[in-house]
Amino acid sequence: MVTKETGFSFASILHSVAGVLGSQVAIIDGDRSITWRQFADDVFSLGQTLVDFGYGVNKARSELENHQSGQDHLAICMQNSTEFLSVYLGACAARMAPLNVNYKYSADELRYLLQDSSTRVLVYDEVFAPTIKVALEGLENPPQLIEHKQTNSTTTRLEGAILLSGCFANSSTDTGALVAASSPDDIVLQYTGGTTGMPKGVIWRQDDLFVRALGGRNFRDGGREWNSINELISSVETKPGPRLMPVCPFMHGTGLWTALQSLFAGGTVVMPRDTTRFDSHLVLDAIEAEKVVVLVLVGDAFFRPLLDELMKSDHKLESLRFIISSGAAISTANRDAVAKRLPHVRVKNVVGSSESGPQAEESETKDFSPRPGTVILGEDRLSVVSASEEQSGWLASYGHIPLGYLNDPVKSAAIFPVIDEQRYSVPGDRVQPLGDGRFQLLGRDSMMINTGGEKVFVEEVEEAIKAHPDVLDVLVVGRPSERWGNEIVAVVSSTGNTPSREDLLQVASIRIARYKLPKDFVFVDKVLRSPAGKGDYRWAQSVVTSVGAQTKIEKVHKQIADDESAINAQ
Repeated sequence: MVTKETGFSFASILHSVAGVLGSQVAIIDGDRSITWRQFADDVFSLGQTLVDFGYGVNKARSELENHQSGQDHLAICMQNSTEFLSVYLGACAARMAPLNVNYKYSADELRYLLQDSSTRVLVYDEVFAPTIKVALEGLENPPQLIEHKQTNSTTTRLEGAILLSGCFANSSTDTGALVAASSPDDIVLQYTGGTTGMPKGVIWRQDDLFVRALGGRNFRDGGREWNSINELISSVETKPGPRLMPVCPFMHGTGLWTALQSLFAGGTVVMPRDTTRFDSHLVLDAIEAEKVVVLVLVGDAFFRPLLDELMKSDHKLESLRFIISSGAAISTANRDAVAKRLPHVRVKNVVGSSESGPQAEESETKDFSPRPGTVILGEDRLSVVSASEEQSGWLASYGHIPLGYLNDPVKSAAIFPVIDEQRYSVPGDRVQPLGDGRFQLLGRDSMMINTGGEKVFVEEVEEAIKAHPDVLDVLVVGRPSERWGNEIVAVVSSTGNTPSREDLLQVASIRIARYKLPKDFVFVDKVLRSPAGKGDYRWAQSVVTSVGAQTKIEKVHKQIADDESAINAQ
């Protein structure tokens, strides 16, 4: 048995990988090809600049509670680009804690995030300057601004802002000193999407995140952890990682973590020519031109338009081997369709979250197999469930998991409980053990509807409705009902041929029990999702609530009209 010598910091990994792959290509960003040497130079130059400004560590990890941070925080409000990755790792090189910002946020939402995270430095694309200017109004401790200028425009920078390009040109950079000072205990912050509540900052030690989500295991040797940086680099030299294209935003864990995983394995991150929008044609062109092996996205919001474009094109995508989705599932119908068009490509759904990292992968039989460090806890969350037990339970991770939520000891204790002296991460996914370690994913507990005393997980209903060929997207929510307590309602967008309610019910009834079928359908032009592809359930709830209220008003008006008719008839 090989014993791990020490932990890993992101700065040490990048420095070592770049040292052996210097002139090879690390990133293909549209028409730009960036070598490992160029990429590492930018990362450590920015790191040195931030250190020169006085940012870094304020308190040792050993002196802090799990929900506390002892580092300065750097927020990134940027679209996908080489610069995003340079800034993220540059912050790590300076021993700052980088954090993701949803660039679609309103000024009020952004102000909340900056306040909640106590951001010291905000790096942003110039296009977001107007929103940032408003967000900074009334902020008690405004951050230092660093602007990434994407064009040759002469627009005036925000007051006090400096240019990112200047931070990449620090002639006094001491890379060796930055790497030596970095620590596996240094943290990064991953803010949750906030689709069902306010965003929360998840605190990850770099070594924990590396092992859990960024390639910190040798899967050629049973999935054990890498013993040392030398062992990792030896593997990188022997067989560098594949060309990988994440088309979901880096501000979402799926996009960022898979990009970092590719880089830390010596692979190449590929981006299409335009990353400001999702263009299926450009994505397919880039896969073919750059010989991409792995495509990463988030659910049908990305996959369905890509599939539609693929079906009408002559792209062969001979290099592509895997399409991986995490954060939202690709439906069975869409997986089957791409299997016919590209039989050499395997489509995989991965279960995970900001609070756990990847936990399990979907198998060929549509059930899930756990990754190392994944178990099932009982209903009471007090014990681990045997694989042979029939009771449902909670998907949980142990070992390399987050420390907690930033500045929130109560939620940290709830989501990261200690059981028999072992800490677990329990994000809220309900599962049914199937034996042999496999399980069926029931769904996120917060996405469950209690209707007529029966518990229904919305993901299961959404999957059944998506089996209809004319359904483009769907979100399922509950609506108050006098008869059922809550009734199931589906918000549906179509491909252009709007299916009838009867057709939808007929298709769905083949796959789910009658009590799980929607009591109503609301048709919309477009189902709203975050830029990361996650469903906006608060929006869907407001849609069905307003429709329900309108229906009640119509019933009242009809009753009044009937009463008046009856009176007049008398």
